[in-house]
Amino acid sequence: MNPFTSQRLKYVADVRFSNVDKLSEPDEIPVRLCNYTDVYKNERITHDMPFMEATASAAEIRRFGLHVDDVIFTKDSESPTDIAVPAVVASTAPDLVCGYHLAIARPHTARLSGRFLLRALQATGVREQFYMQANGVTRFGLSQAAIGNVRVPVPPLNEQARIADFLDRKTASIDTLIEKQEQLLALLAEKRQALITQAVTKGLDPNVPMKDSGVEWIGAIPAVWRVARIRHVAKLESGHTPSRQHPEWWIPDECTIPWVSLADVWKLRDGVTEYISDTTEKISEAGLANSSARLLPAKTVILSRTASVGFSAIISVPMATTQDFVNWICGPSVLPEYLLYVLRAMKPEFARLTQGSVHRTIYMPDVARLVMPVPSLGEQQRIVTHVRSELRRLDAISQRVQAMIEKLREYRQALITAAVTGQLDVTS
Repeated sequence: MNPFTSQRLKYVADVRFSNVDKLSEPDEIPVRLCNYTDVYKNERITHDMPFMEATASAAEIRRFGLHVDDVIFTKDSESPTDIAVPAVVASTAPDLVCGYHLAIARPHTARLSGRFLLRALQATGVREQFYMQANGVTRFGLSQAAIGNVRVPVPPLNEQARIADFLDRKTASIDTLIEKQEQLLALLAEKRQALITQAVTKGLDPNVPMKDSGVEWIGAIPAVWRVARIRHVAKLESGHTPSRQHPEWWIPDECTIPWVSLADVWKLRDGVTEYISDTTEKISEAGLANSSARLLPAKTVILSRTASVGFSAIISVPMATTQDFVNWICGPSVLPEYLLYVLRAMKPEFARLTQGSVHRTIYMPDVARLVMPVPSLGEQQRIVTHVRSELRRLDAISQRVQAMIEKLREYRQALITAAVTGQLDVTS
């Protein structure tokens, strides 16, 4: 008889959905809430983690209070691949409660251990069942019935313990390797940022005489350079959105003009992409003509100033932008590529100028006051050439490190899957 037979989860664990949210009610009992991010970022939940403070009724505490060996997992997400991400409760406290967006699987101790269930839920075949059961379009979710019907391997309890011990040791070693590679990625990102900042503020000659720029984020600059407001060397333009109250301006077949919006920021988050040649959304000639939006020429430098603040690029074809962007058309004394690197060196300045806790933005008066170092055009071109060469080298290293991380994660996943399904001898 195969000891690794599978069972539907509902037959070997009590599955329940939490409805305890983070709102505080004066007539309820203070609790600490284990939330989505606590589970998503940690495989083990312990009583001393920094949980959110909330309140719950006595009935909710009885039903959703966490027990040692419970397995908590995400029951909905914006991505189907983020559904059913599990964590096991390693230690708990009387005031620790499972929060909303999470499900609890409490193993039947005569059949299943939480430490093994954690690994079973991480196995490829089990995860694929969850993906197939997830429903939704922009947000995906699992029903309690769908979760209960997922089949999980259930070997004998003594075998479960051996597998859990084996995987705890092996995954800890793999996770240590991944953490070291991620630290290297972070160092490379810091070096990348320092390279850009050093080049656009100090130039390439370490022996050149320097002078104080009078600007905190810039510091000292070569004595022959000058400092200018960006709008004095590049024409400042703001974007706009044609009114949605005029559907005739938004006829899909007529919306052919590239229009940069926050939907395009994802392309710029890695800091590697420098040029945008296409956009997620388009506007029409009528919309452009009847709004403050205008078609900007190729080589315009754009910067996101709302929500996702501080991401920059150069447009390679004529485009318009939303009001979430500010744009500069470079004059004869500034190269677009040099201005792009200046903007990418200004992260601390953007952080200082950003206002608002929910609706985060840099206001136009502050944009108009932004300053930059201005070397000669020849020096700008040398800086751009040097920075690009060095960035290619650093980015190639980063890509190799990222590839190593992906291989380690794939190996980790394969190891878990093989162990919980009996394809791997865990006694050695």
